[in-house]
Amino acid sequence: MTLKFTKMHGIGNDFVVIDAINQHVSLHPDQLRLLADRHFGIGCDQILLVEKATDKADFRYRIFNADGGEVEQCGNGARCFVRYVHDHGLTKKKLIHIETLGGEISPRLEANGEISVNMGIPKFEPVDIPFTAKKNALTHLLDLDDKKVEISVVSIGNPHAVRIIQSISQAPVLAEGAMIECHPHFPNRVNVGYMQIIDRNYIKLRVYERGSGETLACGTGACAAVVAGIRLKLLTTNVKVSTRGGDLIIRWEGNGQPVWMTGPAVTVFEGEINL
Repeated sequence: MTLKFTKMHGIGNDFVVIDAINQHVSLHPDQLRLLADRHFGIGCDQILLVEKATDKADFRYRIFNADGGEVEQCGNGARCFVRYVHDHGLTKKKLIHIETLGGEISPRLEANGEISVNMGIPKFEPVDIPFTAKKNALTHLLDLDDKKVEISVVSIGNPHAVRIIQSISQAPVLAEGAMIECHPHFPNRVNVGYMQIIDRNYIKLRVYERGSGETLACGTGACAAVVAGIRLKLLTTNVKVSTRGGDLIIRWEGNGQPVWMTGPAVTVFEGEINL
């Protein structure tokens, strides 16, 4: 099977994007892992499939992590999705409606070429994360071997745990992030964000992504961190988020309101691969 693909990235969070509308695509987990492999395949954090919508949306958007597992949502990928469907003539709409496993999202191509995405209304009830806890709370204590760590939990269409730390450069992303990702209190695993608050309008962030490890950026992780900071009254409603791959602007007006994310999406190259 030969597939045409496009390599893209959103502030360093990189993707293999595949048109599953105009070519037949049927990928097994081992093939997905090969596509994501940076030594034997193309290399990426996630594989994105562009499909026909099953309902009234414009498209269906499927996301697979580097380990071959399908996940609900990816914010940086959503921006690349919009750039892809415009660049490949699949739509001329500036505002498009996209089905995902995590619910419908509505990205918008801005006049300056950046892309804003309505990421939906964040959820905090443990059952919606999912997270094992007796009640919804601003923070929870999580047992990790011989210590307890404080986290905020939120769903941005996918599960996130957010830790506030003093220094982003010293955040225990790899060791601790892997432990939290697979903690038994998260039955579907979890993305883990480490947030350093610079001021009320600016944070720095590193994210250990479920199924991919640490990535250069995570759009839903940026949304989750800002939402957690606003709920804790540490941030304003409009925040610049600096990741190792670049910057995003996240806006959230509070409970019952959707989270908006704005940032770039870049095409790197196009090609074909024989699987």
